[in-house]
Amino acid sequence: MSVDRPNYITPAGFAAMRARYELLFGTERPALVEVISWAAGNGDRSENGDYIYGRKKLREIDRELSHLSRRMKSAKVVDPTGQEDRSRVYFGATVTIVDEDDVERVVTLVGEDEADAGQGRISWRSPLAHALKGAAVGDLRRVTLPGGTREQEILSIRYPDR
Repeated sequence: MSVDRPNYITPAGFAAMRARYELLFGTERPALVEVISWAAGNGDRSENGDYIYGRKKLREIDRELSHLSRRMKSAKVVDPTGQEDRSRVYFGATVTIVDEDDVERVVTLVGEDEADAGQGRISWRSPLAHALKGAAVGDLRRVTLPGGTREQEILSIRYPDR
């Protein structure tokens, strides 16, 4: 991630990231270290599956902890409840859109670390979010997606209650 691109995240997204870090650091990693220590005491480590698997899993956990730590340090928490102009689409907005085939979709613009398209949470850096930013109800926006260019109409814009 480049330094000039802020890592925006909602308070809920940051809390989830911190909870994941604390679970890994405070629970899963110590339990795994205990298993590795026990397995190491069982003799030949070269054929010890518990030891080999444990070390591999520990490296994965340490990589994830490092990643989460970097992302939390660079995070800029933006609370969408404080959005002054609620008539336009900005970070944290939940937007109901309809395409030219009358297919309605509800999306929420969130940080990259909390995006989950299956849950309707899209990264504020995604092509769809870029097309929607600054739009008001009734506006038409064209967005180029992998399936082609689509026109989207904004039906409603909501922000979390203050």
